[in-house]
Amino acid sequence: MSTAATSDRPAWRVLLEYVRPHRGALLLGAVLSLMTGATGLALPLVAKGLIDDLSADRSIGGALLLMSMLIVANAGIGALGGYVLQRTAESVVLAARRALTSYLLRLRIAALDRTEPGDLMARVTSDTTLLREVTTDSLVGLGTGGLTLVATLVMMGLVDPALLAVTLVVVLGAGCVIGLIVPRINRASKQAQASVGLMGAALERVLGALRTVKASGAEGREERAVHAAAEESWRQSVRAAKWSALAGNTAGLSMQVAFITVLAFGGARVATGAIDVGTLVAFLLYVFYLMSPIQQVVRAVTQYQVGAAAIARIEETRALPAEPPARVRRPAPAAGPASVTFEDVRFRYADDLPQVHHGVSFTVPPQGMTAFVGPSGAGKTTVFSLIERFYEPSKGRILLDGTDVREWPLPELRAAIGYVEQDAPVLSGTLRENLLFGALEATEAELRDVLATTRLASLVDRLPEGLDTLVGHRGTKLSGGERQRVAIARALLRRPRLLLLDEATSQLDAVNEAALRDTVADAARGTTVLVVAHRLSTVTRAERIVVMDAGRVRAVGTHRELLTADPLYAELATTQFLTSAA
Repeated sequence: MSTAATSDRPAWRVLLEYVRPHRGALLLGAVLSLMTGATGLALPLVAKGLIDDLSADRSIGGALLLMSMLIVANAGIGALGGYVLQRTAESVVLAARRALTSYLLRLRIAALDRTEPGDLMARVTSDTTLLREVTTDSLVGLGTGGLTLVATLVMMGLVDPALLAVTLVVVLGAGCVIGLIVPRINRASKQAQASVGLMGAALERVLGALRTVKASGAEGREERAVHAAAEESWRQSVRAAKWSALAGNTAGLSMQVAFITVLAFGGARVATGAIDVGTLVAFLLYVFYLMSPIQQVVRAVTQYQVGAAAIARIEETRALPAEPPARVRRPAPAAGPASVTFEDVRFRYADDLPQVHHGVSFTVPPQGMTAFVGPSGAGKTTVFSLIERFYEPSKGRILLDGTDVREWPLPELRAAIGYVEQDAPVLSGTLRENLLFGALEATEAELRDVLATTRLASLVDRLPEGLDTLVGHRGTKLSGGERQRVAIARALLRRPRLLLLDEATSQLDAVNEAALRDTVADAARGTTVLVVAHRLSTVTRAERIVVMDAGRVRAVGTHRELLTADPLYAELATTQFLTSAA
């Protein structure tokens, strides 16, 4: 489904898409609800017959038995219908959550950069939950309630048309009032759902940096910010509840007015002999019964306004740019190290942000280590993001094995790459799950080899449950250096054709950094390794070093060559006491 098709569709059409796979169960629930309504509609007629039998001094046993059977059937069928509808509504919510979660995992990184994760989580949890009510109350409720309402009015017309006319005047007046209230419910519901998302974003912001908050003594300030977002959510929700309650009470008040009016007008008709007492009692029972479908219809309309606001937020999410399918299919990639070429690549993260790459060009042949160095902000990490296609260049081409990366199927492209991010994230779960995250097919022997290579074997021996030890949220039970080694081990287990290491040794001590340098050098003999490093000691043995500055490549060469050929590299080396390194 294209994003263009999802952004402007009416809420009812989107809702029907979610409901379509469950239309059989939904139809069954609707039929059961109508059967419940039919048994209820029969009760006033049976009551009229019972009164007529009493007036004529006839036996009322049959009428009592029939009334009892109708009451039991009404309760039993109503319970079954309610269960079927609730189960179907939960299935709709599940389908929506699955679809939305799948879409979020395919979002472009650029789209994710412009959104708040807490707000996206609210859309998956809070907004999709509202689909439950809108499915049962709006979709089914409007249909069954509307049909029951029409059927009730027909029965009332058969009993006495004059009393029906009086009732309709009152009901239509209430309908006009409710019509004025409904748009306000819609606006308030949209604002309420938006404020829930803002509250989730505020809370996620604090919990994601709780150590920094505590270290800065900012708990009070952040607490006030989250409380303010929660209070705004409360205000908007109360506002929506106010209008919904007003609509519901208007419907209830109209039925009370209708009852009093029918009682007065009907009593007068009984007094003149126009109708008998049994007819008046039957009509009054229908007035009572009319309250249920009217409230059902009103609830359907109000719930639809709430659901429409949630659906609009869900559709906004599904309109965010997602990674497209590959335009050109190609065979599975060949084994062996990959080559990388940048041809006059230009890139900026957003239209309102400055250019990051100003015509970056370089070539990395298969196999060996290539390092990227330069001051902060030079665009080194962006090189890796563009290779992984987290972002797309605005101009120029990026080639992998001579083919534009935009022509590679994304799964094939990323399967060929091992990537260690700058902050080396570790996911909640066990150490084993983290190591095998990108290589579930790895054997125990391969796992042991990588643990030894990255010097994680001693860590595993110390952990209480070895590889099956939980590492905590974001790996909080591991040190920074241990998390970095886990990330490197995870990348090596994939046996990549292209290994991207972004500051992969920045948190390691000198001993482990030296060991990892040897590991990377060994890996470079069988694959292509690209390294971003501020510590030049990591890259002095690289076959080529690309010096970047202000989004441009200013020099390419070996450590020795660049010491004399490029002043910036020489300055970096002098600062880090590497001018005499071989």
